[in-house]
Amino acid sequence: MLLGAGLIVFRETLEAALFVGIVAAATAHRAGRTRWLCLGVLAGALGSALLAAGMDRIAARADGLGQDLLAVLLLTTALILLAWHTLQAPRLARQARIDADRLGAPDAARAGSMIALTGAVALAVLREGAETVLFVAGTLTGSGTASADWLISVAAGLVLGVFAGWSLARGLGRLSPRRLFAATQALLMLLAGSLASQLARTLHQANWLTVLADPAWDASGWLPNHVPLAIVLHGLIGYDAAPSELQLLAYLVAVGLLATATGLSRPLPRS
Repeated sequence: MLLGAGLIVFRETLEAALFVGIVAAATAHRAGRTRWLCLGVLAGALGSALLAAGMDRIAARADGLGQDLLAVLLLTTALILLAWHTLQAPRLARQARIDADRLGAPDAARAGSMIALTGAVALAVLREGAETVLFVAGTLTGSGTASADWLISVAAGLVLGVFAGWSLARGLGRLSPRRLFAATQALLMLLAGSLASQLARTLHQANWLTVLADPAWDASGWLPNHVPLAIVLHGLIGYDAAPSELQLLAYLVAVGLLATATGLSRPLPRS
């Protein structure tokens, strides 16, 4: 039970921390990005506590589908915000190179892009944080009191998850600006694909979208979703041991559309 509690907290924290770490690396050269990211994390943490507190009432809405409606809303909003920033990033990077001397005074487009990423970060922290709060609260309700070993296990899971996200941001930060931009753009596109896949899964679980329900593959035998490597891969690229055909299609469409749109937004090479 103690190990299970730590692993669950670690998993939820890691997914949010990897998201934040990628965003932090992608905005490493943006003025005031730490303030924006901290705002997103704090807003998400506060929202997750409020969401967990009202989850029973939310779940009872819409004939018991309130929780699914909320999940669809959060995933759709996060996907839109992340996609908007990903499409804006190449243009903003070119502009930053042109007027590097004005980088400390971001224009409206840069501010808008950071607002979008801050919103995406807040929603990522809110989703994972709410699940963590609900688990911790449920465990306490079942056991009556929290033992010192249980608290240590939960705290260790939280610290290790945050450390993993920080390590990712540090590692990406060591890349050259050109490689950093390419790496973070690719990771942001994969994160968007992951959000699209999770959205498709939620729609299917709520019986709102029942097509292409068969598994695209099943890798549970050699890399199940609950092992640490699978958790890391899920946080980075949206790994699922047994995704449905609908999830796979949503993932590929989201990544493909963003990659195509980003490619079209780049200037043609001079002849």
